[in-house]
Amino acid sequence: MTDATPVAPPTLRTRLAAETAGTFLLVFALIGAATSTAVFPDEQNTLGIGLLGVALTLGLTVMIGASAFGPVSGGHFNPAVTVGLAVAGRFRWADVVPYVVAQFVGGTLGAGVLLLVAGQGADGFLRSTLDSGFASNGYGDHSPAGSTLLGVAIAETVATAVFVTVILRVTGRRGSPVPPPVVIGATLTILLLTLIPVSNASLNPARSFATAVFAGPEWLAQWWAFLVFPVLGAVLAGVVARLRARA
Repeated sequence: MTDATPVAPPTLRTRLAAETAGTFLLVFALIGAATSTAVFPDEQNTLGIGLLGVALTLGLTVMIGASAFGPVSGGHFNPAVTVGLAVAGRFRWADVVPYVVAQFVGGTLGAGVLLLVAGQGADGFLRSTLDSGFASNGYGDHSPAGSTLLGVAIAETVATAVFVTVILRVTGRRGSPVPPPVVIGATLTILLLTLIPVSNASLNPARSFATAVFAGPEWLAQWWAFLVFPVLGAVLAGVVARLRARA
């Protein structure tokens, strides 16, 4: 005989805690890999994981976070994803602001803990980490490849639209033969490998804010672009998904 007692859905507080934890994990792992492990022990990269390792770190982290926290909150960990899902009619608009706040809090805490760890490293490591931009996103002089604002705008908009479209498709009614966290993580890995030279790869306003707020005014002054264009891409993906559902 089985227990047929229905399980109550997670409360908003529980879901927000899951979003905070998941975004913390994402930023802590990604930025930790980008600022330390990617060039360990030095710029000669003898043991470092490089750009491929950084991209894989994010992809694997998203797989883990979506598997661990997705059943509770949906596993957004990204304000652009939350907005895109709401536009597509797959998430309640009333919960958008609380989710976004939780994501910003989690991401900023993740970056802050990394700086605490960096402060316990070799003399000058914390200062050099911040002086190099703390893996923040940027355009122009702050782009790894010197990409213009227009180039960054196109890249971030298109990549986020693709990312949110993949999420909407693999979590939709038709589903996917491959577990959604695997597909989503793999997609993010590929997009990161494409965008790191362009903008240091954002696709996530919370991730961008978390590092820029510590890196300094020059980086924070460019954060607006990594709020506007990922959200724009997510909105476009949501609109297309909604129109397809009505067709």
